[in-house]
Amino acid sequence: MRTMRALGLTLALVVTAAPVPAVAGVFKLFGQADGGGVFGKGTSGDLKDTAFFKEAPHGMYGASIGAEFLFLDAWIQHHQFTNGSRLATWTQFGVGVHAEMDMGERSAQDKKDGKGAFADFAAGAFFGIGTGQQVMPPLSNDELTDKAFLIQGSLGFGKHLSKIFDFGLAVPVSYGYFFKTGAGAVANDVSTHYRSVQVEGMLYLRANIRLF
Repeated sequence: MRTMRALGLTLALVVTAAPVPAVAGVFKLFGQADGGGVFGKGTSGDLKDTAFFKEAPHGMYGASIGAEFLFLDAWIQHHQFTNGSRLATWTQFGVGVHAEMDMGERSAQDKKDGKGAFADFAAGAFFGIGTGQQVMPPLSNDELTDKAFLIQGSLGFGKHLSKIFDFGLAVPVSYGYFFKTGAGAVANDVSTHYRSVQVEGMLYLRANIRLF
């Protein structure tokens, strides 16, 4: 519980301290490809030693898509974790807030071209589903190994390459209430529930389509 309260306080500080988005625009769509690593640890519950992100391979790659209205965001994120011989997947759906702050001086030409460095802040609530192995769609419930409700905060730094493309580094940290699923698992059986904290580090390439 101390971990959850600490993460919740961190998210609250991010939300209240985050600056007004530096890039003008009211509504945009975005897509992102990323890769990096992940580490997780179960913090409580009977199955904390078999927590999804503790057991998943640490190499990570994936993609996300979303939409942003002012500073309010909606995300769909999918990641695959591998060590070269085993693969697990995690998909999550979330809503939250996002803001950017310009870093350093920008020339008039950089502003015209949409270039420049920035700091990136985000916080949100997610629902996620995981599989302990590669699966082929359509996905059935018995192929799922874990489900979770999570809160997540992210800090990043990057560079606007143009008015459309950004390249950067992001470090999302999340805390979740998980429950095992699949054959033989019962949702109201608390012995299958556990809590876990996760840290990701990833490089990303993002495309932004500003509609208005």
